[in-house]
Amino acid sequence: MTCAPYPMPDLRFAAGGGGPDPMPPRPDPRGPLAALIGLPAAAALLAAIAGFEGYAPDPYVDPAGVPTVCWGDTQDVVRGRTSSRAECEARLERQAAAHAAPVLRCVPQLRGREGALVASASLAYNIGTGAFCRSTAARRMRTGDWQGGCDAFLAWDKARVNGRLVRLRGLANRRRAERELCLRGLRAGTAA
Repeated sequence: MTCAPYPMPDLRFAAGGGGPDPMPPRPDPRGPLAALIGLPAAAALLAAIAGFEGYAPDPYVDPAGVPTVCWGDTQDVVRGRTSSRAECEARLERQAAAHAAPVLRCVPQLRGREGALVASASLAYNIGTGAFCRSTAARRMRTGDWQGGCDAFLAWDKARVNGRLVRLRGLANRRRAERELCLRGLRAGTAA
């Protein structure tokens, strides 16, 4: 059971190197992520990231050559060290909060717009907060162009592979799903 009002499409393994995870992590109701964005949005964000990244307690190298572990965490990855489920859950919640906070600082208009916030934080988790805050998506959202901001997610479907910028099908799938999540929030009236 999830308390996320905007369930993500089942796109596990769309972009990440992880495997199936029958139970997505739940946020700590008293943790920093829930305090920052609210418990329903925190649950939706963790479910989105976990669904896109897949669960891999053993470190792997992603298609762009970045060492990764758990649910797409690229921070302090130690090759050859398996992480426990509890460690992975803590890493995910910590990284989700570390990405959601700068997203809210650079686009404060996202507060109270749960679908757009969850989609934006998921995008930032994948491309980095600096890239998100400089993006056309963020710029458009800051001016109130929510449709244009959501549509701009689709541009982020490439990664550097062997020094070349390459469109990756998994990233394209993820961006379409994030865009849909963002737009669903608009249609539901949460971004008005």
